[in-house]
Amino acid sequence: MTDHRPSGPPAPVVRLRSLRSVTLHTPDAAESAAFYGEVWGLTPVERDDGAAWLRGTGTEHHILEVREAARNAVGKIVFSVGDRREIDSAARRLAGHGVQLLTGPTALDQPGGGYGLRFADPEGRLIELSCEVEAVTPGDPEGRAAIPRKLAHVVLNTVDIEAACAFYTDVLGMRISDWSERQMAFLRCGTDHHSIAFNRAEWTSLNHVAYEMTTIDHFMRGIGRLRHHGQLPLWGPGRHGPGNNTFSYFADPSGLVCEYTSEVDQVQEDTWLCRTWRRTPELSDLWGTAGPPSADTRTRMAGIPDPGTLGGPA
Repeated sequence: MTDHRPSGPPAPVVRLRSLRSVTLHTPDAAESAAFYGEVWGLTPVERDDGAAWLRGTGTEHHILEVREAARNAVGKIVFSVGDRREIDSAARRLAGHGVQLLTGPTALDQPGGGYGLRFADPEGRLIELSCEVEAVTPGDPEGRAAIPRKLAHVVLNTVDIEAACAFYTDVLGMRISDWSERQMAFLRCGTDHHSIAFNRAEWTSLNHVAYEMTTIDHFMRGIGRLRHHGQLPLWGPGRHGPGNNTFSYFADPSGLVCEYTSEVDQVQEDTWLCRTWRRTPELSDLWGTAGPPSADTRTRMAGIPDPGTLGGPA
C-alpha cells in the first residue's frame, strides 16, 4: 500500500545543542580582555600572543575569546553538538550541501580542546561545531555573584535575512521563535527563545553579544557594578517583547556592543507558536524605562562591514 501521508520537512544536517562561545576580533585584545575580566565579570582562563579566553560561572570552558586583529569583527561562533558521530555525520552532510569544510573533523588544538569542524556560513562567518570540550566546575555554585553565567545570544547584521534564516534552519537545524516584523528573526537551538538573531542591514557585521545573568537581581546588580566602573548603559535597562528578556547594552573598549540579559522565554516545542511582533517602542521596551535606542547606539550596533573568515581579520 502506498503511504500518502506528508513526509514533513527534510532533516537538517546537524542538531545544535547550545551556543558555546564567540570570538571577537579587536585592534587591542589586551585592553578588551582587561575590560571583560575586570569590569564585565568574566574569569580569565588562558592568554596567548594576541588572544585571551574568558569564562562565565557555568560549565563551559570559555564563552568568549578576544583576538588581536586590524579591525573589529566577529571571528568565530561556536555551537555544541552531541558527540563525534554527530560531528562526522555533519561533515559528510555539509559536504553534500556544497559547504566547504575549513577544518576537520579533527581534534581541536585550542584551549578546552574538543573534537569538531569549522566552515563558513553563506556570509563568510566562521562557524565551529564541537563536542568533548573540557567542562569546568561552576564558578559560583551558590549563585551569589552578579556576573555572567553563560553566553546568551549573538545578534548578526545580515544583507539577506531570508537566506540567512534558511541556512541556519534548513542546514543547522535551528528554529525560528519569532519575527520583529521582517526586520529581525530570532532563532533557537535549545529551549532559550533565541541563541542567534538576524537583523536586516546594509552590510554583514556583528550587532551585539549578550551574556546571561542568573536572575533579574543579578542583572540589576551587574549594571550597578558597571556604574561603579564608570560604565553607563547605551540603552536600558528595559525588557524586550520578543523573548521577554531584560536588556542593558554597553560598549566595550573597542566599541563593540555587549549586553547583560536575564529571564529569556523558555520554549516548549510542542506548544510554542512563532509570531510576528510589531516594531513599536512599547514592544521593544515593555517597561517603558529605556526609551528608543539613540542614533549613536544604532550606529554602534550597525558596526563596520565584516570581512568574514574567507577575507581574514583585515
